[in-house]
Amino acid sequence: MNKSPIWGELPALVITNVFQYMSYHDRLQASSVCWHWRSVLFQPRFFKGVHFNVARENNNKNNFFLQSLAHIINEAKISFDSCNLYDVELTTEILYKLSKSSCLVSLSLRPRYATLVTPGRFYSEEEWNYIYKLFVEPIKSLLGRQNPPLEKLDLGCSEILSLHAADLLTSCPRPQFLRQLGFASVKQDPSHYALSMIESNLFEKCNALQYLSLDYDIMCDDFLQTLQLLPLRRLVIHVHGVDEEHPGLSEAAWASFRATNSLAELHLTLVCAYEAVDILHSHILSPSMPLTHLKVLFCERINCDALEYLSRYYKETLKSMIWVDSMRIQEYRNIMELVLRTEQDPLVMMAWRCKKLEEIVIHGYVLDPHNLVGISRLRGKELKVLEVSRIDLSIPSVMMTPFIEEISTQLGQKWAPLDPKTLPAALGFYPVSDDVRDQHILKYIRHNISP
Repeated sequence: MNKSPIWGELPALVITNVFQYMSYHDRLQASSVCWHWRSVLFQPRFFKGVHFNVARENNNKNNFFLQSLAHIINEAKISFDSCNLYDVELTTEILYKLSKSSCLVSLSLRPRYATLVTPGRFYSEEEWNYIYKLFVEPIKSLLGRQNPPLEKLDLGCSEILSLHAADLLTSCPRPQFLRQLGFASVKQDPSHYALSMIESNLFEKCNALQYLSLDYDIMCDDFLQTLQLLPLRRLVIHVHGVDEEHPGLSEAAWASFRATNSLAELHLTLVCAYEAVDILHSHILSPSMPLTHLKVLFCERINCDALEYLSRYYKETLKSMIWVDSMRIQEYRNIMELVLRTEQDPLVMMAWRCKKLEEIVIHGYVLDPHNLVGISRLRGKELKVLEVSRIDLSIPSVMMTPFIEEISTQLGQKWAPLDPKTLPAALGFYPVSDDVRDQHILKYIRHNISP
């Protein structure tokens, strides 16, 4: 008579093979059978990455991850409240423990806000030393490790951390293994900030780099010439202010970059660029840019000349156009100045000319429903996202239904403008703090660096 198998005594190899056929959730459920099954769970093949969500209430969970997984995971993401000093210091504890990992090849920081709170004053020596000890040193330790070399580093758009980008890159002995670098930032004060200094020669040996984000301030023709030698698939550039002494990027430099690196996509993002938005079409955009994604976030005005420029020069590349402001800009500007009505609506022209356009997002400006219908007819189901929150208020609400139904039919999906009453606080009528605004900005740009 055969005895029933004792499940707790199954060989680890057998349990491992069974686990490989299970989903992540089912594997966790199965591992609760007994201690033996639980111990088999902790293998690199079952835990590619861990997301540390730093908060006091998650301390036990994060400590368990560090004890059980830090030595086997190869990807780590750390989300934290960067305006809370307690959470910032908890984050650095995690960083130091991860810096001793023998498997980690990817590190992404996700501060909740653009500001990173420190005990010292902003830009003071005390702040600089604090950031260096708590953040820069453990990251340099990871970058300085020979085996395995770090492949991905994303500083999460932190302004103060981006100032250390050159130091971090210099500490990397094997830059040829880097695949993704996120050095672009969101400024605490877009009209007054310290300039990050990164020499282009630091990228010369990054011959596997595919995804890179940088601030516009450090860009020049020579820098772009270095980048064109890399196998870039995505170049992300953040524009804040444009210094009078900035040399700009020439049409010839962009033409050379595009000819040499035909697969590269350019994601251009203006962040609270109150002055740069006015010269977007005349000083920043260039016909040979491989521009696929444009985001203009909280610049407090719209530039119709720039929109027209997009439709003329990026017919073969443009995929996404996002222009976002809050409703409250109408408090100090005549609403008629904000209505997108010209002899040829630039958004309609964009929908007609740009063959790859998949996304249009406009907030803070009044749009003509007739033109929205025209956009939906021109792009049809190829337009995956059409997001607006303000439609011409002179049209009675009862007459809006045919417009909405027509747009829905053309897009092949149920469509309606967003309800102004339920918009995120950053987009509404009432003033909000810079932290709330920046948190919304980060939501738009988080995914830029990753494929």
